[in-house]
Amino acid sequence: MDFLPLPKLPTAPRQVSSINPHSRHFHSFKHPLFIKHPSSITHIHFNPSKPHRYAITSSTRVLIYAPKTGKVVKTISRFKDTARSGEFRKDGKLLVAGDDEGQIQVFDINSRAVLRTMKEHNQPVRVTHFSPHLPQIISASDDTTVRLWDLSTQTCLNTFDSHTDYVRSAIFHPTNPSLLLSGSYDSTIRIHDARIPNPESNVITMRHGGSPVEDILAFPSGGIGISVGGPILRLWDLSMSNKCLRALSNHQKTITCLSFDGEKKRVLTGSLDTMVKVYDVEDWKVVHTMRYPAPVLSLAVSPDDTHIAAGLTDGTLSVRRRDQKAMELANQASNQNTNLSLVGGTYEYFADMEQIFGQGYIKAKKSDLGPAKGSIDEFKVETRRKRKLKEFDRFLKNFKYSAALDASLKKNVKPTTTFALMQELIYRDGLRIALGGRDDVTLEPILSFLVRHIVDPRFGEMASEVAGVIIDLYTPVLGQSPILDELLSKLQSRIERELSFQKELMKLKGGLDMTLSQAAMSKLVDVV
Repeated sequence: MDFLPLPKLPTAPRQVSSINPHSRHFHSFKHPLFIKHPSSITHIHFNPSKPHRYAITSSTRVLIYAPKTGKVVKTISRFKDTARSGEFRKDGKLLVAGDDEGQIQVFDINSRAVLRTMKEHNQPVRVTHFSPHLPQIISASDDTTVRLWDLSTQTCLNTFDSHTDYVRSAIFHPTNPSLLLSGSYDSTIRIHDARIPNPESNVITMRHGGSPVEDILAFPSGGIGISVGGPILRLWDLSMSNKCLRALSNHQKTITCLSFDGEKKRVLTGSLDTMVKVYDVEDWKVVHTMRYPAPVLSLAVSPDDTHIAAGLTDGTLSVRRRDQKAMELANQASNQNTNLSLVGGTYEYFADMEQIFGQGYIKAKKSDLGPAKGSIDEFKVETRRKRKLKEFDRFLKNFKYSAALDASLKKNVKPTTTFALMQELIYRDGLRIALGGRDDVTLEPILSFLVRHIVDPRFGEMASEVAGVIIDLYTPVLGQSPILDELLSKLQSRIERELSFQKELMKLKGGLDMTLSQAAMSKLVDVV
């Protein structure tokens, strides 16, 4: 018996959101954690060594979190003013941070003792990094200078003062220990050579445009650099020409931070437009977008690619996590299912072999198939044309209720079709299954859809029933996700406005009924 699809309805010519391996990868980051802090989170850094704890810099403290529990395991508060740029050394044993007093401090992670203190900047130190090559530290300040420090002696080895405005980003070159890169609010990126006695005479300058440079990155090979300023991301050739290779504009507001993913195959950008966008480094297209409840100031991805941490202007730390072992098992199962069709003896196996080796392959294997009543060439596959099912119908046919609901919420599907699917799920007792086990990312499209159609007289009753199930399922976690709280608040507000409007209509109806009754009585009196 054929599966009967939902009634076919005309669809609006709207863009369909593409699903690609990159999107699937980032959709696997579930279990969101939101931690509120009293001040903006200006910097996040993951420890390069396992278990990859991460340090967040906020107010006058650097807090170190455990990735598995999401709990604070260390607090460093030896700052008299706002702390900046808390970063681990590559062995994970030391941490360096600057502050708004112009001071740089190096801490022992275990004891939290201050091991080194350096102070020659006369304005806030915005950037501090350990060198990946030598026992050195780089710092960048609002006093327009970049300084190179010797960690052993606490002495300043070199001062680079070619910038003319705040320096808000600086890094060591990934492969050359003598080169440093810096980005400034004077809209330039500069390459400095620490070996040259007079560094100002040999500075290489690259102009980002008219926008202040907020952050810079360099690929591990050292050949390509990235800078962000305003809504623009630029790629630079650092090996020879130092020219701009590409300029990308995918954000609506200033990009504030940059980060590689754990495999260095993607670049993430965070912006004041509350978006984090993911670029594939092969073609530099946006392959995924994540939305946050407030502007993004800082961003980091764990080296094992299991955590994405974002710091927001309202003091919220958002951490998205995924189970790496579960993802590996899922990928293995997917690969096994894909390869089932190539098992020897199946139709797909011989079809693939015929495509590769030609028709003679099947004839040559004729003896391997055993005795047959006729030639193998006489077998004929019936060319029966099957009805093509919609994506949500295919999921529904296979009892994948959650996937069917997600597919029906895509932009090219009419709301009448989506509510028809919800009605079908209710008939099958599958609505709770489809809505259960979700996080804020996967619940958001459903709630947004309900907010849009809750007051539509065609769908109001169904939308109210679905909203009631969601509230029933997720009441224990309300208040933990700003996105869900905001959508539920909008839903409540729209319902309240609609109820108020209906009350006014009832009052108007009562007044009209009274007027019509009086008119009818007047006519009756006249007749008498």
